[in-house]
Amino acid sequence: MSLALIEDMFNEPEWSEESALPATDSELLILSEKLLEFEIPTKVFFQAIAIAAYDCASAFRYADNYLTTLKNKNKHTALLMLEYASNFENN
Repeated sequence: MSLALIEDMFNEPEWSEESALPATDSELLILSEKLLEFEIPTKVFFQAIAIAAYDCASAFRYADNYLTTLKNKNKHTALLMLEYASNFENN
């Protein structure tokens, strides 16, 4: 009976999820290169590295989310500059 109970515990979905794995040296290098393509605060860089020490996948998600936000912010700023320039020319 106890063997059946143990098997049922390990067959539950929560046990089958991937566990967090720290980043390897090559993964840290890839993460660093990805982040250093853009001008980012050092705080963001070190936060990504700290996350990678515990969970590589989460560190890449963090970097992707930050870079996506940064790209969208830059697009919005460029559009505002174009709008202001066109209003200036109309005067």
